[in-house]
Amino acid sequence: MIKVLAIVGPTAVGKTELSINIAKAFNGEVISGDSMQVYRGLDIGTAKISDKEKQGVPHFLINIRDIGQRFSVADFVVEAKKKIKEISQRNHLPLIVGGTGFYLQALQDGLNLGGDKYDSTIRNNLLAELKNKGPLSLHQRLASLDLQAANNIPANNSRRVIRALEVFLKTGHKFSEQKQLNQNEPYDFFIIGLNTSRDILYSRINKRVDIMMADGLLKEAKLVYQELSPDKQAAKGIGYREFFPYFDGKIDLNKAVDNVKKDSRHYAKRQLTWFRNKTKPVWYDVILHHEEKKQILADISNWLCDKK
Repeated sequence: MIKVLAIVGPTAVGKTELSINIAKAFNGEVISGDSMQVYRGLDIGTAKISDKEKQGVPHFLINIRDIGQRFSVADFVVEAKKKIKEISQRNHLPLIVGGTGFYLQALQDGLNLGGDKYDSTIRNNLLAELKNKGPLSLHQRLASLDLQAANNIPANNSRRVIRALEVFLKTGHKFSEQKQLNQNEPYDFFIIGLNTSRDILYSRINKRVDIMMADGLLKEAKLVYQELSPDKQAAKGIGYREFFPYFDGKIDLNKAVDNVKKDSRHYAKRQLTWFRNKTKPVWYDVILHHEEKKQILADISNWLCDKK
């Protein structure tokens, strides 16, 4: 089995610094598990690692999309699997580092998009559309949202067309991505979770936003505001969307910055809930307990020596 190390945790908890230390100690190469760091030009608001901070450690899945492009969970799974294979063939350790828990879960477990339960409102609306406009209209709608699924599903197979539309309308992910997500690989994961006290974490988040503002976050947010419609993936990112009302003249700048801090704190809370429930990492606090950095290295060494 291929050994894959993952470092997860809320924003501003120290994942990047730890990942560099681990990569240098164990010949590691980093695969970003962050849904926003894929975008070129969005450096400040995504807390993207700088070339200096990398200290020569190779990083992948950063700056691989223009800001108007989509990057789905299936895209991540396909690209991450490719990089894991390449890194492992170099006899180096693949590290998944990032705060987008859905990405790691999809890579680790596979996901059935939309699950087995359907949304009765969505289905009833689609059935009404089928009755009123006919199967060709539904199929054309699917083609506009998920061309690959439309090419694979005949227009007269209304049941499958409706199911494919349901998945997209319910989850925002393409039905054609399901197969890619469910092709699991024999990985041996060790998942490190970073956390600290809530007061310290929230203070670090607030301070990080202040630093981002000093580094030019407003200019970066203005680029997103001018270039993208609000429905684009990059425009939904925390650190960007909060400034849109400011650019529209509806709130002042201090309020916008406060909203970035508030949304970042709420996101950190959701991240912790997700990781606890979905990925079940081994938790460490390297902020309050510096000695745990040595414990992490020891635990990794033991895991690497465990042949599976």
